[in-house]
Amino acid sequence: MELLNDCIWGIFKQYKRKALDSHAEDAVYRMLTETEQLECVPAELYVKKYIRPKYLLPDGNEIESNIIIADLPAQPIDKCIAGPSLLSQLVIDKYVDHLPLHRQMQRFERAGVKLPYSTISDWVSATSKLIAPLYEALVKQTLASRYLQADETPCPVLDRDKNGKTHRGFYWIYQDSINKLVVFDYQEGRNKEGPSQMLDNFDGILQTDGYGVYDDIAGKKGITLIHCMAHARRYFIEAQDTDEDRAMHALDLIQQLYIIEKNCTLQHLSATKRTQVRQEQSVPILKLLGEWMQHEYERVLPKSPIGKALAYSMKRWDKLSAYVNDGALHIDHNAVENSIRPVAIGRKNYLFAGSHEAARRSAMLYSLLGTCKLHNINSSTWLTDVLPRISSCPQKEVDKLLPHNWIMLQK
Repeated sequence: MELLNDCIWGIFKQYKRKALDSHAEDAVYRMLTETEQLECVPAELYVKKYIRPKYLLPDGNEIESNIIIADLPAQPIDKCIAGPSLLSQLVIDKYVDHLPLHRQMQRFERAGVKLPYSTISDWVSATSKLIAPLYEALVKQTLASRYLQADETPCPVLDRDKNGKTHRGFYWIYQDSINKLVVFDYQEGRNKEGPSQMLDNFDGILQTDGYGVYDDIAGKKGITLIHCMAHARRYFIEAQDTDEDRAMHALDLIQQLYIIEKNCTLQHLSATKRTQVRQEQSVPILKLLGEWMQHEYERVLPKSPIGKALAYSMKRWDKLSAYVNDGALHIDHNAVENSIRPVAIGRKNYLFAGSHEAARRSAMLYSLLGTCKLHNINSSTWLTDVLPRISSCPQKEVDKLLPHNWIMLQK
């Protein structure tokens, strides 16, 4: 290293001497190094002014009918000072980045703009009402699928009749994993009325966990019900502490099933080819696992963790194994569980919905923003673009503004 430095210094002195002798500045070479550093400019609020010409008709009196003013560009909320980008930011910050409105208010105040909490809340409420036609179109398209995954998650809602207490409501989630659409439906309880009404016209395959409500709905409406292998697997994971050998044997066989699925995905196999692979590789494993469970169940205590794990899977084995008959079906319904995660994170930040109506509005936003995520769409860009266009969009063309259709219009 010292020898290299000496060589560089010698070359530099040689060129410097040449420059001094010839008085030529371009004979000296400078060596430069660049260092890049990532910085951040905080988001800023600004005022956009629309200056419109105003004309009085010739020979007209100064009455409203004789005055002509250029139209304003389409606005999401009439006579509202908040533009599309600000409304979009409020929604995205809360429902994607899980930032409660009061924290957003504090951030605006640090930027020098003081907005009352009630004003911000009203803007979000009005935005939710504005996207209602989009939500209805999304529900219609999602339920038209031949294959849905369903799950539910609690949603605390402020109970105004009981000071300081919340009501335990539920979001019911329906996901079309083939077309990448997701719908959240808020219901005040976990009984069957909500999903029964939502699935009233659904005709296809429904994949769920072992919650009995779905069995009852499927039986009455002629829906083909299949179950989630990941839920069966969790019971065996919980049984490892008390019966490691049996639990690990079951987990090893289930892991083989997941390896087959992973290989099919990595090879980008079509549904038809995936069905063929499952018939050749997965069916023998499922048969072996099913027979083993029947044999071992007679040798364990029914109320032990391993007994409960075996009983859970044996009772649902046909529905757990049904995925092998159609390559479009998934081995589990982890996809819909992934769509639920933003709700779980949001609960930890804003704690509860202010009312049942607020929870319903949140369900609409979670649905549309969740669909954006499934299609790798920048939800802020999408929402900012469609908010001014919803009011003027004909009812029959509203579905063109849905995220998965909107992205096609941009190409």
